Amino acid sequence: MKRIKNILKGSVAVASIALLTNCTDSFLEQDPLSFYNPDNTYTTESGLKSALAMCDLGLKEMLMDGNGNMLPIASVYYMSDIGLYAKTDAGDLQDDFANKITPTSGMKGGGDENAMSRFWDRGWVSIKFANTILSNVDKVKGLDPTLRDAYKGRAYFHRAYAYYHQALLFGDIPLVSKIIEVPKQNYKSTSKEAIFQMLVHDLEFAIKHVPPQKDINYIGTVNQEACKHLLIKCYLTIGEYKKAEDLATDLINNHGLALMEQPFGTFVPSGNPDTWMVERNVVWDLHRGDNVAIAANKETIMPILNFHSQSFIAYPLMRAMCVHWSNGDITDNHNLSSPSYNWARNAKEYNKELDWVKALGRGIGCFRTSYHYNKTIWGYDGEVDTQDLRHNRSVGNWVEMEDIKYNRPNSAYYGQNMKLYATEDWTSSDGATMIKKGALLCKDTIRSWYPIPLYKVYIKDEAAEENLGANQFNGATKGTKCSNGDLYLFRLAETYLLRAEAKFYQGNTTGAAEDVNAVRRRANAKKMFSTVTIGDICDERARELYLEEWRQPELTRISWCLARSGQPDEWGEKYDLATWDKQSGTDLNGGSYWHKRCTRYSLYNHGPIQSKVKLNYQVDKRNLFWPVPNSAITSNIGAPLRQNYGYDGYDDSVFMFTNWEEAIADEEIVD
Repeated sequence: MKRIKNILKGSVAVASIALLTNCTDSFLEQDPLSFYNPDNTYTTESGLKSALAMCDLGLKEMLMDGNGNMLPIASVYYMSDIGLYAKTDAGDLQDDFANKITPTSGMKGGGDENAMSRFWDRGWVSIKFANTILSNVDKVKGLDPTLRDAYKGRAYFHRAYAYYHQALLFGDIPLVSKIIEVPKQNYKSTSKEAIFQMLVHDLEFAIKHVPPQKDINYIGTVNQEACKHLLIKCYLTIGEYKKAEDLATDLINNHGLALMEQPFGTFVPSGNPDTWMVERNVVWDLHRGDNVAIAANKETIMPILNFHSQSFIAYPLMRAMCVHWSNGDITDNHNLSSPSYNWARNAKEYNKELDWVKALGRGIGCFRTSYHYNKTIWGYDGEVDTQDLRHNRSVGNWVEMEDIKYNRPNSAYYGQNMKLYATEDWTSSDGATMIKKGALLCKDTIRSWYPIPLYKVYIKDEAAEENLGANQFNGATKGTKCSNGDLYLFRLAETYLLRAEAKFYQGNTTGAAEDVNAVRRRANAKKMFSTVTIGDICDERARELYLEEWRQPELTRISWCLARSGQPDEWGEKYDLATWDKQSGTDLNGGSYWHKRCTRYSLYNHGPIQSKVKLNYQVDKRNLFWPVPNSAITSNIGAPLRQNYGYDGYDDSVFMFTNWEEAIADEEIVD
């Protein structure tokens, strides 16, 4: 299929220079492009396009930064029900978030640990560029009013998208709605409730003035459908459940969108079909970067473009998010260390039928999925659903460790499937080494033994494909050409699950089940629901939206919705709107819905475990929100900012706006 190109990419390179020139330590710095004269730069339509291009670029810079070992998006899965930090040889293990994440430490900017502070910093950059458009669009002479409002609508979307995540990650934060010429250091916090009220106001404008995708001759910039999808989420957050349901219905029925039910587009086979065959199926095709942005994909609401682009960013999914299967922590039944290895194609030991590095990826296990994601959510009524395409090994979408075969020629088990436990006793020829039947053959089950949702992480690594000596297939990389690293910002499957939520909060669990089943039916799931709990919806989000949704903020939003709606969770427990976000401690009693899912569906707060190293996965109830960085608080010398509940510096008496219009009016006060 012919891929639709984004005509804005040319302006991205120019705007990127501006961004890189503007490194600042303070999110309160008001001039995003200090070497430009805003009156000369942004009072033309080309200036608006440059700022808009930077907003579009920001959508992927939130999630990827080119780091070879870790991806920023993993940071919103660490403290969740479906993921854990797994790089057990890291200098700073990210296990005990309860004690490590503070306003002054623990939140890293990237690298092998976490990228929490990156979300804070990059969110404000996106807000600045959106505000740049909003502050200057009315100054552009001769701009058609319809086009002017479209620019405003797109800027509102980008600001709303950034604030949506900033508020769900960092809670009550300053509201910055414009570019102010005089530096302002007396911001006050605004309640997350008031922020979401503003987002609804802005997005209601956006859906009226941003054109639908059918009226846009390129793809990759904000369309009306994306505005509606984000507005649905905001309606849910403020308790407008009927509005959310109705808008979701409109998006599902009236915009030419549809769940993909048959294979389509370009078939990208597994890295090496001789090693691991993928039988073409709709779920596999749906998640190939080559197919995300094509016209034939009716499920795409809005893509994030990262293919043959001047702003290409390495996206090493197959390295960072795939199990570390080729190291010395895995042995065979004769105690041979590293019985599997990532052989290059020009190595004498290479066997194309055992080329796991090309088939599955390098895999260094920085992030691993939880037992709940790997096992629990695929079981119903005492049986495991293996026909669900998202959990289907026979078509090649899902890979268990036992599917991988030993590929080191000197292993007595060469060509046989990996085993976690010894299948027989073994004594070496000198009688010194003994393996007992049932002995554990993996020393690090955190990092080196968990399944691979291959359909989610596989990307054809063009750079490695070009080099026969390559033994690291990492994902979207850049050789003489870029690998296709396109990904979804929004797609229709989530719209169905959002509508299911809206129905659930209104007490319509049967209607909610119908929407969940629509997603399950396309995946060929075995069981259909007659009624659902919020846990069923969250589990379906995990099955369908892994590495697409921002998991922790979405669980925070759902926790808020449960408290507001009064509906129970899957255990029959209800939440108090006055206390859902104001609890602290690592005990298993109380806490938000997010906390319950972390502690009941994952390893958190159940005591130390021994893998290769001693680990103690802990979250505090306060970690529902990350702390506002102390550097942001101290740089705002003219007024105190609020810290989140439970963290050092929290003071409930610190003023915050509870009305967004008042917060905006205060922006003009700089003394």
